[in-house]
Amino acid sequence: MSEVVNDKSKILELVNRGVEQIYPSKELLIKKLSSGERIRLYCGFDPTAPALHIGNSIALRKLAQFQALGHEVIFLVGDFTGLIGDPTDKKASRRQLTEEEIKNNARNYKKQASAYLNFTGENPAQMLHNSSWNKKLNFSDLINLSSLFTVQQMIQRDMFQARIKDEKPIYLHEFLYPLAQANDSLAMEVDLEVGGNDQMFNMMCGRDLLKSVKGKEKFVLTMKLLVDSKGQKMGKSEGNAVFLDNSPDDIYGKVMSWPDDVINSAFELCTAVSAEELKQIASSLEQGENPRNLKARLAWEITKINHGSDEADAAQNKFINTFQKKEAPEEIETWQAKNDRYNIVDLLVEVGLAESKNEGRRLIEQGAIKIQEGGNHIVIKDPKLELSLKMDTVISRGKRQFIRIIR
Repeated sequence: MSEVVNDKSKILELVNRGVEQIYPSKELLIKKLSSGERIRLYCGFDPTAPALHIGNSIALRKLAQFQALGHEVIFLVGDFTGLIGDPTDKKASRRQLTEEEIKNNARNYKKQASAYLNFTGENPAQMLHNSSWNKKLNFSDLINLSSLFTVQQMIQRDMFQARIKDEKPIYLHEFLYPLAQANDSLAMEVDLEVGGNDQMFNMMCGRDLLKSVKGKEKFVLTMKLLVDSKGQKMGKSEGNAVFLDNSPDDIYGKVMSWPDDVINSAFELCTAVSAEELKQIASSLEQGENPRNLKARLAWEITKINHGSDEADAAQNKFINTFQKKEAPEEIETWQAKNDRYNIVDLLVEVGLAESKNEGRRLIEQGAIKIQEGGNHIVIKDPKLELSLKMDTVISRGKRQFIRIIR
């Protein structure tokens, strides 16, 4: 077991960087950490997708900070809570996953989390599954748990109020989700729980339960979410997530496609750049620095964390050659043409760059389709165009999808 570090500057960095709220208070947590006492903390990750995503990495980074100071960190796989489905922020009930889906989704979570946490060494992080205790609950246990909460507590949540207003159903099992998550705190007897600020209600239920049953105070630390200026999350539910198992090229390219207004928060939440550098980055943006340059640094940092610096360098070079110099990638999918001439819309559907003719026409109207022949890059503007194929033609949709057509 490693020694607990109670360095004041490191503790202040821990409780401030990327942190939204601390309950019951930041001052009490600082006092606890400064005492030299080793605390036990966790964050839960429901396996609702086959890979963790960049939003999960924010909590992973905070867990890693605690681990570096010698505290006991638990990476909790919510294989039981995942069967229920977290209703947080959902305008409709989640589709319930099967045990097999949950198992398959979580298969590589430890490997992905290992880019942030050490699961070996003097102070290894633990990987636990909440089915270990929640599956043992019987109906009497459930009654006892639910007696500690009220319907009013549950129904006051914003998403339930919105569903009532829209006359959409609220299912009874959705009330059980925060109870199951609360039972995690009780089963592990943790000192602290980390999660996104959208998880505050669920985490506070665990704090209340632990206090009611064990008389123990649990700290709750909520993290800021990675959102744009409109409050839109960069997450899997919104379809713009960076998954931690994405290839280096995909991670780099996806980060480069993020809106400029997330640059500052993404550096704070998703990278290890120093507090001083964060100030310099913010200042550079205010003084008119091209956001693309800073975003390139951001994309490199995030790719490096998950794949290493060599892969980050390679992804950056490929991105520059492909998109900034407007060259096609060296390795792109090929498609064998059967005819010499094609209507451009039909061709887009045939090669898979459009799902339908309507989408193909819309892409052309938006200027998203280009043809590259002999070094020339031609934006297609006419959906009625009859394209005469050359020996080697590259057709692209946007900045990231390329098909090489051969005859």
